[in-house]
Amino acid sequence: MAERTFDHYCVRSGASLEGSRYTAWLAVTPLGHGFPVYYAICENRSFRQQEVAEEAAATTLAAMLSLEEDGTPVFPDNYTGFADDVTQEPSAQD
Repeated sequence: MAERTFDHYCVRSGASLEGSRYTAWLAVTPLGHGFPVYYAICENRSFRQQEVAEEAAATTLAAMLSLEEDGTPVFPDNYTGFADDVTQEPSAQD
């Protein structure tokens, strides 16, 4: 689990077992009073190993630029959370 503190919030990363697979998440908790809000990481992907899910969540936490006033995470433009390389080879027709 990784953790970062912003002006009015603490953000933690982690993973939870859901059935037989793990889901990566971020929890944004107000520093004063209030309840955490959970954000799923790579929602359409689950992980077989807890360590891999936790690493994905920690990497996403590190990529956060800031939080909006209401605690919503802000990421760089075009950030997907996936480590997949989506570059494609030019086709023979190009």
